Amino acid sequence: MWIRKGHRDRLKGVDSPMPTQVVSNEEFIPRPQSQQQKEVEYWIGQIADEKSKKLGLDRRKFMASSMGLATCFLAANKVWGKVFDVEEAEASEEAAHHEKWPKGDYFVFDVQSHFTNGIPIGLRGEIGKMEFFRNMGFKLGESKDEYSFHNFIKEMFFDSETDMIVISGVPGREEQRDKEGKVLEGAARTPGLNILPSWLMAQARDEINSLAQSKRAISQGNLAPNHYWDHAANKADKSAVIEQMERELNVYKISSWKWYCHTDPGKSGHGFQCDDDNAQWFIEESRKRGMKTFSVHKGYSYQSRILGHLANPKDIEKAALRNPDITWVIYHSAIQHGPNEPNWKESDKYDANTGDFAWHNVLMDIKRRNPKMNNVYPEVGSFFNALVIADPILAMHGMGKNIRTYGVDHVIWGTDCLWWGSPQWAIDAFKRFQISDELCEKFGYSKITKEDKQKIFGLNAARIYGIDVKVKRNPLPADALSRLKTAYLDNGGERSNQAFGWVRADV
Repeated sequence: MWIRKGHRDRLKGVDSPMPTQVVSNEEFIPRPQSQQQKEVEYWIGQIADEKSKKLGLDRRKFMASSMGLATCFLAANKVWGKVFDVEEAEASEEAAHHEKWPKGDYFVFDVQSHFTNGIPIGLRGEIGKMEFFRNMGFKLGESKDEYSFHNFIKEMFFDSETDMIVISGVPGREEQRDKEGKVLEGAARTPGLNILPSWLMAQARDEINSLAQSKRAISQGNLAPNHYWDHAANKADKSAVIEQMERELNVYKISSWKWYCHTDPGKSGHGFQCDDDNAQWFIEESRKRGMKTFSVHKGYSYQSRILGHLANPKDIEKAALRNPDITWVIYHSAIQHGPNEPNWKESDKYDANTGDFAWHNVLMDIKRRNPKMNNVYPEVGSFFNALVIADPILAMHGMGKNIRTYGVDHVIWGTDCLWWGSPQWAIDAFKRFQISDELCEKFGYSKITKEDKQKIFGLNAARIYGIDVKVKRNPLPADALSRLKTAYLDNGGERSNQAFGWVRADV
């Protein structure tokens, strides 16, 4: 049985701004807590009780403060060793945190953020019939508010230091015309339960920027080579693809494409690879129109039991070499099996002697074979933050190899939130994260400096997307959420500390 992570925590009396286990975004079956995760959760509770009582604070208020986050890092260090840079005083004095970690030291640009406009991304009802979720084989109850645009605003902008976001797509296609041939607009283009279509991402981007009266969001386009298919001829419907391409570029004004090679929204009967002929045709048409940034989901292939092998990043090598002017952002750093899966380290063929694991090692090998290749960027959404909860040693290997192999100027920050709730815990975790002396000496990794983190947090992505980091970005106004009809401010404006996903109910 599954249960909402927030509900599970309430039942157990757990209040933690950092997730105490890996959550499911409903694309996979949740895993039980590991023994280490249970120990971290225990120590969070113990330290929080002690510190909040001494301060005479309600525990919820304590855990919603910076002292609550410091408590989580202290607890994690008790279990995993010195992973995070945190002082005991930070769990007792907010001033100690603010002095050591002042806001504004980093420009934080999250290139992988999602909402569903109130549609739960579950595998149920009509949604369960979608290609993206086919053959998953279980059903759950519904809950929509946690995935809403309103909550997205709250979690990304009010509850975190995120300066800018890319609203990132999930696979799906738009219907272009009605039965009479009239061009459809807005919601009419996605009459079914489409999770996050391109038109909606663009609309949300514009609303965010309008509220802030400055650029805080950009958006992606969902179009891919197999989205419109001529079934009679069994080939891409190129005229439909071009029509949609020009719409996304000129009407939605997207800033990059988001590709899922292992899904089939056009019902072509197969996915595609970044180095096949159909993809190359798409790339050339995109290049003609000035779009040269492609974000590709690699790894985490459970969205399709049939096409999952197409999430292997091996096709990036030929595509990147053939198209040196195209920027390839590789989401999830291509990890094949995440901590959401049973026996994930064994499935990833993790080698403690080399620190390698699948398919991250494939992505690393591409660069090792082609040291002059300079247009591929590993992204760390649901990579760093998932690994640092499940096994910080793997997080050290993953980040260490990304930086050593591709260069610190090619590693891109993303979180995959709001599947993980507010990204603030991940931001704080990376600020404090460090690779151990032992691993640096044994594997040739470098310590991650503040300057390195500045690049990873945002400067690298800003360079890709042509963002001037010195331009003033306004905060969203205090009444923004009430304008968007959310109850956030009515609840006192406190961070919820809730991860918006599912876990097992065997609590």
